[in-house]
Amino acid sequence: MESLNPTNGHVAFDDADARADQMHQAIDQWLAELVDAVDEARASAQFQRWLDVQSRFHDYSHRNTLLITLQCPDATKVAGYRTWQREFDRHVKEGESAIWIWAPLISPQCPECGNSPSYHADSDCGYDETPSEEWDEGVVGFKPVPVFDVSQTEGDPLPELDTAATGTANALFPAVVDAASDLGVTVEVIAAAAWPHGDAAGVCRHGDDAMPHIEVRYDDDAAMAGTLVHEYAHALLHEPADTADRTARELEAEAVAYVVGRHFGLEMNGSARYLAAWSDDDPDRLLDRCARIRETSRTVIDVIAEQTDHRANP
Repeated sequence: MESLNPTNGHVAFDDADARADQMHQAIDQWLAELVDAVDEARASAQFQRWLDVQSRFHDYSHRNTLLITLQCPDATKVAGYRTWQREFDRHVKEGESAIWIWAPLISPQCPECGNSPSYHADSDCGYDETPSEEWDEGVVGFKPVPVFDVSQTEGDPLPELDTAATGTANALFPAVVDAASDLGVTVEVIAAAAWPHGDAAGVCRHGDDAMPHIEVRYDDDAAMAGTLVHEYAHALLHEPADTADRTARELEAEAVAYVVGRHFGLEMNGSARYLAAWSDDDPDRLLDRCARIRETSRTVIDVIAEQTDHRANP
């Protein structure tokens, strides 16, 4: 099993022969501990650490961001040993420990069984319509690979690493609104004096034949951006007939809002009351929830970033 650093509680995968098993076990243990946590505040803090990492690495799978969270939760930019040298003219400092994540194995892939040629030859699959050299390439598996955070390297400064390119919330909010059409929803901002939905800051309505319609109560730009992303998550994740477990739906939507907001530099302090809302999830359901949060966050981040670039370069 993995070893814990006594000074910071981080996980390290030291046994090369057992590393892949250790990485799987570490994720399983993290999920089990989160599910079993009797202290809601502790569970919330643990989950929030993962959300913080996910906001910085939205292109990474939820399994890889969980692994980064366990090994180096303060990581901001990771790359391989040679990548730091070739592309950034930086060098990993002596004595630094690698962060282990999963990398895909790309190979020609049997159209029938999905195996690489070597595995296909030993399988029961009888596909032989096209020779293996004509098969399309695809992901046939994963292997552990070492990466290092920028804090573990030294050398030339990273250009624009800490850039404020996303701007302030008043510049961000229009891009968040513009993202609506690409996400398949409509948006309406309603004056506070005419707001018909009580204490709610936003609502998402699913019509029978129309795209989801979101209404947001007028507020400052940062608050409206966070609310709108929360409602985007409802529109993308939750079917109209899905009325069970309202707490879980709100947790997923606010987790997406937290990841997206933090990615674009917003303070998301109001999310804390949602992030302690753990019900009776088992580890499998929790991992599925993490996957849903990650995929939706990535979709929303990519669309907003595209709109931001379009506004900056019309």
